[in-house]
Amino acid sequence: MMALFSKTAYRLFSRYWEPFSAYMPDIKNDIKKAKMQTSVEEYFSGAVMISLVAFVFELPIISFIISLVIENFAVGLFTAFTVSAVLAAAFFYLYINYPKTLVMDRRKRIDSVLPFATLYLSTSSGTKLPIDKVFKIFIKYSGYKEIVREVNEINNDIENFGLDTYTALERAAERSPSKKFKELIWGMLSTLRSGGDLSKYLEGKSESFINDYRRKLTEFSRSLTVYTEVYLTAVVLGGVFFTILTAIISGIGGGGGNIIGLQFILVFIFIPAMSWVFITLIKSATPGDE
Repeated sequence: MMALFSKTAYRLFSRYWEPFSAYMPDIKNDIKKAKMQTSVEEYFSGAVMISLVAFVFELPIISFIISLVIENFAVGLFTAFTVSAVLAAAFFYLYINYPKTLVMDRRKRIDSVLPFATLYLSTSSGTKLPIDKVFKIFIKYSGYKEIVREVNEINNDIENFGLDTYTALERAAERSPSKKFKELIWGMLSTLRSGGDLSKYLEGKSESFINDYRRKLTEFSRSLTVYTEVYLTAVVLGGVFFTILTAIISGIGGGGGNIIGLQFILVFIFIPAMSWVFITLIKSATPGDE
């Protein structure tokens, strides 16, 4: 089903990619860095097709609902058309920017384990093994999945495509979403070309990355203290205070049904929603993979 959808979208809309390509200069690199197995023309065609399908489905539904509310079909149709067009444009925007989201996620996962992966590479290269052997050991035993994926592509370029080590490293630096990993690869390339000590270079980089990681942990611990105080004060204590206050007002002035409704919304909707926001905020700020 998805294959038929993709083929239909490509056949109908791929020809329109060139006129729009100037407005989306980064999407090709984003798709490549996100490791998405599709061409930019196919992805653009899918975005247009999904937006069009969303518009076609939204228009009659929204038109019907609005017409029932305001009892005016013409106004309802015009409003529904406008709302559907905006929602379709939002679908298109989100779909087009999805690869960028994947790239940011991969960058975070690479950067979170890069200090420890670099230390592992430093230890392995200290045995004076050839760099391709060091890569194979890293792939087999390190366990740093996202960086193993990057290093595995270097190894694949060397073994399966016959590229020399320098060219394979250059390709890895160009396609990586992480600036720090790019910096590491270019440094390794420069050290190898100049005949320098690779293990010393990696040892220095691992120390630098670990110091940066410690600094981020310190900053995060300070931020976490602030976040926790805000959460406890605004959400927990605020919720308790509101519940007590509304109970007192209800006892004095009546209107218990409305008060109970407000308390229900507070306890079962507002507080859980704010807790979810708080957890998401903490998770996004955590300098680690989890």
